[in-house]
Amino acid sequence: MRYASSRAIFGNPSSKAPHKGKFSVRDLDEGWLGDRLGDSLKVEKFFSNRPIYTAFLPDEFLDGLYLLLDEGLVIIRSAPLDRIIGINYPGSCFGMRSLPFSYGLASRAFPSLVEAYKTTHAVKISLKTLETLYSDSPLIRDRYKLLFELRQKFEYHLLNCSTYPPQAVASLLRALIYQERELGNQPDAKGVYVFDLPVDAIARACQLNQRTVEQVLKGMQQVGLLKLPKGEDISKDMLRVLDAEGLKEVYSATRDKVAWWPLR
Repeated sequence: MRYASSRAIFGNPSSKAPHKGKFSVRDLDEGWLGDRLGDSLKVEKFFSNRPIYTAFLPDEFLDGLYLLLDEGLVIIRSAPLDRIIGINYPGSCFGMRSLPFSYGLASRAFPSLVEAYKTTHAVKISLKTLETLYSDSPLIRDRYKLLFELRQKFEYHLLNCSTYPPQAVASLLRALIYQERELGNQPDAKGVYVFDLPVDAIARACQLNQRTVEQVLKGMQQVGLLKLPKGEDISKDMLRVLDAEGLKEVYSATRDKVAWWPLR
């Protein structure tokens, strides 16, 4: 763990221009933000496949909110079923449902493991600082509320993961598209959504085996819904969703309704 100034993480705090960075602090005055964040933000490095904490333990809470900065992704995994129920990319936050503050006091669930799926960096904002930001900024209050809403909607999408593989994978992709669009992280200028999304992560979120997921992804590529790495090497994890609207048809499909899926 190391310390960093608000300038290093969020830009020059002396600037009067609105900040354009991470979702929670985007469009805030940097001087106002810098005064409240100070120069002792904790930057932590999380290594892949190592637990960060267990969420929702009885009467146990975190002491800060994490903002993902770069590199990998952080997942929330339901331990009893070994199912991924949350995926966080850089620019997003995690930990808010395990804080004794605001909606975190009511948004409880079964114990779930939070871990870095790949090596990543996050800045930790202390609970006391978060409470100050929340109190002083209506914009931050609105965004904090949205973070809880997005978590619930992500899990709602997963509820629609049927045993029909095309629909299950489309449900996860639609959940990520909705989440990243609302956070303002995606799409790019061409309307393409790019996800660092390993096949085994998809399998664990959709409760499918990896071979089935690979077949679904190749089928989606064949009909132009997404693009896989060159040579269809899906051992590389970057997926490019080319037709987000087209995924809606697969998302709402029932068995025998997807022409490109060979298995009935």
